[in-house]
Amino acid sequence: MTKYAIRLAQWYKSRLEQGGASDRGDISITTIIIWVAAVAGAIAIAGTIGLVITRYNTTLSGI
Repeated sequence: MTKYAIRLAQWYKSRLEQGGASDRGDISITTIIIWVAAVAGAIAIAGTIGLVITRYNTTLSGI
């Protein structure tokens, strides 16, 4: 290993040992609520588009 690689490995090891709140990967409940709402909204929009296309398919095919 080069000196740079050894130094990088030592730095990385020290960062892992220090830990810290930002390194733990904690996800707040607010983030989860936002993601669930975003996914539910995307599914609702996709369902609505699918329903509109299905309902007006014969009308649209005549265009």
